[in-house]
Amino acid sequence: MKILLTTTSFQDTPGKHHDVLKNTGVEVDTLRGPVREEELLPIIENYDGVICGDDHYTRKVLEKGKEGKLKILSKYGIGLDKIDLKAAKELGIEVTNCIGVNHVAVSEHIFALILTFYKNMVDEINYTKKGKWERLIGHEIYGMGIGVAGMGRIGKEVLLRAKAFGLKPYAFDKYIDEDFAEKNAVIICNTIEELATKVDILSLNMDANKDNYHIINKKLLVNHSKKGQLLVNAARGELVDESAIIYGLEHSILSGYATDVLGQEPMNSNHPFQKLDNVIMTPHIASRTYESVERQGIQAIKNLSNFIIEKL
Repeated sequence: MKILLTTTSFQDTPGKHHDVLKNTGVEVDTLRGPVREEELLPIIENYDGVICGDDHYTRKVLEKGKEGKLKILSKYGIGLDKIDLKAAKELGIEVTNCIGVNHVAVSEHIFALILTFYKNMVDEINYTKKGKWERLIGHEIYGMGIGVAGMGRIGKEVLLRAKAFGLKPYAFDKYIDEDFAEKNAVIICNTIEELATKVDILSLNMDANKDNYHIINKKLLVNHSKKGQLLVNAARGELVDESAIIYGLEHSILSGYATDVLGQEPMNSNHPFQKLDNVIMTPHIASRTYESVERQGIQAIKNLSNFIIEKL
């Protein structure tokens, strides 16, 4: 069996996952993702499976793979929005992901972004590295309202950490875990608009799909967002209309945007966010911890191996 490995954090991070993959005995080729459609089309038919990151598995790519050997896409991570799931199902190509492996890492990163923003950490670190003793005034987050849009594993971890910081927790999701909400005194909102009106910090923790594409848009910001809100996005860039974010920042609807993701990754060298002092960006690294990478890697391999065993 021959597989393609494209996720860079798997490749670059030392850990047990490398030994686990080697012990499967499969032949492995590597590419550095995310791999685009035009790069996959000439090669995908040569592989029985892929351990993939956010590569572009369009219908065209999957059909080409099916003409050859392709049987499984083992997603390293959770989000499947870059895979045409309908086409995969029609073609009989298995798709798996790694649920429950990165919720700690991502939720910690979300609070790193929040605290970095309110404590002026970027500016203060840069000042002191230049030998300047500039003492800016920051904000406490204690007592603020935090809203989680998407109450899955990551969203719940954010809400649990919110309690430790003394934040007032709110949440919106189509599927509410009422027991969790009651136990942790989470105030449930029926819509994203209702959530946006109530909270000082709005954290996006939902999958990207056609129903929530640009769920954060100009209409929502102008008509519903609480003035001075901090928007945090460690989910998917497609959840926000970036032009609306810029409008919201320039018109003081938002106090800031703290994001780990963009609509197009890697970012363009002249992205407008680079010019805005109230935007904090990290390059899609929320789940890139040694611990999380190892868990995700081993789970992705197990998903692949289990499929192979079932088919033999």
